[in-house]
Amino acid sequence: MIGRLAPPWDRLLLDARLATLRDDLGAYGAIEEAALAWKDGLIAWAGPRAELPGAPAQLAARVDSAQGRWITPGLVDCHTHLVFGGDRAVEFERRLQGASYEQIAREGGGIVSTVRATRGLDEDALLAASLPRARALRADGVTSIEIKSGYGLDFDNERKMLRVARQLGEKLGLTVRTTYLAAHALPPEYAGRPDAYIDAVIEWLPRLQAEGLVDAVDAFCEGIGFSPAQTRRVFDAARALGLPVKLHADQLSDLGGAALTAEFGGLSADHIEWTGDDAVRAMAAAGTVAVLLPGAFHVLRETKLPPIAALREHAVPMAIATDLNPGTSPLQSLRLAMSLACTHFKLTPEEALRGATVHAARAPACTTVAGCCPASAPTSCSGTSPTRPNWPTGWAARPPIPCTSPAAASATEVSFAGNDEAPPRRGFVQARRDARLLGGSGLLGRSLLGRGLGSGDRSLHGGGLHGRRLLDGLRTGIAVAAGETLALGGLLVAPTHGDSLESDVR
Repeated sequence: MIGRLAPPWDRLLLDARLATLRDDLGAYGAIEEAALAWKDGLIAWAGPRAELPGAPAQLAARVDSAQGRWITPGLVDCHTHLVFGGDRAVEFERRLQGASYEQIAREGGGIVSTVRATRGLDEDALLAASLPRARALRADGVTSIEIKSGYGLDFDNERKMLRVARQLGEKLGLTVRTTYLAAHALPPEYAGRPDAYIDAVIEWLPRLQAEGLVDAVDAFCEGIGFSPAQTRRVFDAARALGLPVKLHADQLSDLGGAALTAEFGGLSADHIEWTGDDAVRAMAAAGTVAVLLPGAFHVLRETKLPPIAALREHAVPMAIATDLNPGTSPLQSLRLAMSLACTHFKLTPEEALRGATVHAARAPACTTVAGCCPASAPTSCSGTSPTRPNWPTGWAARPPIPCTSPAAASATEVSFAGNDEAPPRRGFVQARRDARLLGGSGLLGRSLLGRGLGSGDRSLHGGGLHGRRLLDGLRTGIAVAAGETLALGGLLVAPTHGDSLESDVR
């Protein structure tokens, strides 16, 4: 049993199957014939229905049936570059004709071409360009997103990108964590002067932090990026400001990037195709997450695999992310990234689900995970009541079915499915019960969960919880993609069409 809030509860969900991802409960941490309750926007109880402390009708103000659906953690996309201008479709064709990523970059394409396009947009236009990508991730079940800068490469444009990232979270009801990635490429105005540019990167950082725009600091440590010595200077500056670090590490060669990240106790080392065994051991000792980015591996047609066996041997948490960007991973589905990780990297579906939920939640600067239960939030499951909670990887490319636009029924029964803007707050809502819901989500100040729209035929996205320490600042919600919304954080159930969740008071 999970949860310690005493009844009476606000809502109780019966006939559920929980994939808690707890290690002590076997595969997927599965609990069959489960029940899930919440109170004041927090998970109050989760466990076998038979262990409920009383008759359901006496335990909660409202009792419903999940009709055997799986409830699993919601998705956390912990590495994206989704704020940008322009596109780089021509580079895909060039690579098919034999040009390499490095060759295109050295010729002025790649990251620098996106910098030109991004600089050409004002803040409103950049927001408008980025909103559809964020909506696509949200509709795919993503509840929390890390968004990097790195296509501005000067103070004003890096600031513009970070401001847009913050606005995306506010407009769409998503939890957004921002990462300062000015050390992404050398801008044309600093050609031949990389150390001078690093001086500027370091000078901009405290100014942007003072505006509340930076949650973590990243760099691209690579032959076509920045050297380990230059990266170390950026990390030293971040550490002096109390900011956590992460790194694009060892994607194209082994420059010791993952080991450097571990030396600084970094949140994550990302890509890591060329990372060696010593660096893996250092990551394990430091608690650094390995973020696998199968989208870039796939699009670039790489052949060098990340050291999966070593990561497993040394128990390094493996996260999965889209690496959403216009050039090397134009991927707007985290479920597809999960499927690609299974196909290319031979992760198991359970590893993939953990990688896009509980391990991914450790890689953004949003929480420190000390263990988990249903951790970060929504769920993916089939309306046909599948026998295993591996649906996100099995149906990765299936387009989500949007929920319908809704009308408010009461202060505690409202549907916000399909809207782009977060609804205004209601008077009864407080900081930890924020009614800025989209597809069913409420802000949980001390809680653990994510939230998002359902995906797939009658799929159920549901909140989960963290066993010993709650996940700060994430959101919680359950959404049924056939048009129903059951939101934990927003304290509401709002069927809008189709088969509704049956009221099941017993």
